[in-house]
Amino acid sequence: MTLNTASNRPANDTPDAVDITDLGRRARQASRAMRNASGQDKSFALLAMARRLQAQQAALQAENARDLVAAEKNGLDPAMLERLQLSDKAIATMAAGLEQIAAMPDPIGSLSATQIRPNGMRVAQMRVPLGVIGIIYESRPNVTIDAAALCLKSGNATILRGGSEALHSNIALGAIISQGLADAGLPADAVQVVTTPDRAAVGQLVTMTEYVDVIVPRGGKGLITRLAAEARVPLIKHLDGNCHVYIDAAADLQKAHDIAVNAKTYRYGICGAMETLLVHTDIAEQILPRLAATLIAKGVELRGCERSRAIIPQMLTATPEDWETEFLAPILAVRIVDTLDQAIDHIARYGSEHTDAIVTENLQAAARFQREVDSSSVYVNLPTCFADGYEYGLGAEIGISTNRLHARGPVGLEGLTTMKWVLAGEGQLRG
Repeated sequence: MTLNTASNRPANDTPDAVDITDLGRRARQASRAMRNASGQDKSFALLAMARRLQAQQAALQAENARDLVAAEKNGLDPAMLERLQLSDKAIATMAAGLEQIAAMPDPIGSLSATQIRPNGMRVAQMRVPLGVIGIIYESRPNVTIDAAALCLKSGNATILRGGSEALHSNIALGAIISQGLADAGLPADAVQVVTTPDRAAVGQLVTMTEYVDVIVPRGGKGLITRLAAEARVPLIKHLDGNCHVYIDAAADLQKAHDIAVNAKTYRYGICGAMETLLVHTDIAEQILPRLAATLIAKGVELRGCERSRAIIPQMLTATPEDWETEFLAPILAVRIVDTLDQAIDHIARYGSEHTDAIVTENLQAAARFQREVDSSSVYVNLPTCFADGYEYGLGAEIGISTNRLHARGPVGLEGLTTMKWVLAGEGQLRG
């Protein structure tokens, strides 16, 4: 199959035709070289990318503007348009993420505690890269930088396939990445940006087990469902970010108000946005009127249970589907519950095991919530919109995994590595 790629080319070049299998072969070769790359060289490359991002910001935003115009013309929804935009803040955040990742200790080659066996043999585990990581994503060109940085620092090679709606942005970012690799003398094929709208490229990438070790999909439920059905390469994925905030009977009302508003309105299009608010019946009449007024003033549509609507008549009636929906929009489902157990049961039934939070001053309730809610991230007195690798101190994230294997929650450097056993002795023989 012949596909177009703009890997390692200036943003204004016309991509050459490249066989996707050859692209995988070159990534595999680069991954072997990356295993031997020094932490100093990897950090140097990341810092060079950060400088170039800032120096080329105007040109980068001009390319991004081309994508935004086309996306609006094609009717891309507001949440996706927000994710597509490379604002000044977005570029500054990407640069800061590169700098933060560069400053982190190199995980590759680190050893676990060594066990000395009765025969004197020494047994330990060494952290090593996964190999070649394919990343498939929609509409968010910042993923190009975040993914490249994390894969690079963790010693992996990566193939980045962004959505067609971010074509010009990704080509421009790919050129910056290429320049950073060259500055550090690292393999040009360590990061390859594929730029083709051909869906067959994705179909082939997720089946190339000879060359690709893991696939990380970042996008809508439709994309991830498709990849889960087609992939032969293992996936690190999540399908939904149906996140909950539960306001407990022992909550501080001001704190609860501010957390709930921030969890919903910080950004509607992120997977950590609150989609359902659960409120204990003992404080519902105290907290809901003020909270509803704030949210409605911000343009949020409220859909509530009967008990919630008795307090806030402006609420629409919530349907069963609302409890399990990731709206990614200014819409919030609201339910009053009688107990902590009922809140935990609701999350277990309708949640997506992504990120859920409790607001409470009761330490026992907080401990139970964190222990019993089976999500990849569980918060006490924090809004769910903190579900982000940068906020966790990871520098950036490759995605948020709701898998139990191989990684869970925001996937940073360690999530892109594995362990191998390393043994040493003085000629001991097994008897």
